[in-house]
Amino acid sequence: MAEQTRTAKATTGELTTPESEANFLDLRQVNVARGDRVVLQDVNLQIRAGEHVAILGPNGCGKSTLILTINCQIYPIVQPGMRVRIFGRDRWDVTQLRKHFGVVGSDLPGERTAVTTGLDAVIAGFFSASTLWPNLIVTVEMRERAAEALERIEATHLSNQLVGTMSAGEKRRIVIARALVHRPRQLLLDEPSNALDLAAQRELRQTMRRLANEGTGLVLVTHHLGDILPEIDRIILMRDGRIVGDGPRAELLTEARLSELFRTPVRIGRDEEWLHSW
Repeated sequence: MAEQTRTAKATTGELTTPESEANFLDLRQVNVARGDRVVLQDVNLQIRAGEHVAILGPNGCGKSTLILTINCQIYPIVQPGMRVRIFGRDRWDVTQLRKHFGVVGSDLPGERTAVTTGLDAVIAGFFSASTLWPNLIVTVEMRERAAEALERIEATHLSNQLVGTMSAGEKRRIVIARALVHRPRQLLLDEPSNALDLAAQRELRQTMRRLANEGTGLVLVTHHLGDILPEIDRIILMRDGRIVGDGPRAELLTEARLSELFRTPVRIGRDEEWLHSW
């Protein structure tokens, strides 16, 4: 009976093992090829569930490929010792995986999104769709969760506004709300402040801080020091497809380490809890 219960829970995507409670991500000896080039090399990375982490590196260092690997959109080279384990499991139905962690990119999907209201665009996140097509069955719970997600990020005023009339910062809030509809335990944010003006960047960072303080784990992928929230204490440095540093922010966010990472002189300024560079 116990074995049948474990099997049934695995089928529905429910997390059952002690390891799944401890770790969001466990990558070991991961190598990923894109075409003829190996772009991730011998990546070993463990992230606890609920942990706040920033992955920092220059353009072309492999951050985007790492995101696609975590998101199960691409797969590593199969070799002895290789492991990709998410929430304690080696295999996932991707639709079930979306219920446990959300991915926040820079864009909304599809041309129909522009003529969709903010609330409907968030509801469409349940289906990974650009709009609520006639064949999609929307439940009362979905509508409630979408409204809840907008409220969590203080964006209920966008519910009835067409996405096409929104500013870049407002659209980014809709992207985040779409990722939150499943109430995920972990969010993966890919260069979230790109294309945002200073006011929108400030609003975005306040939103991320609220989510972090509510208990949602954040994995932030960026090359901007200003995106790294005070709540993020662990920094992972990437260059040339490898992890070259992993540790506390006080040790890794220094002028010497970042100058070496970006291969250019870097100066760091501090404004209370925040860092900026030039």
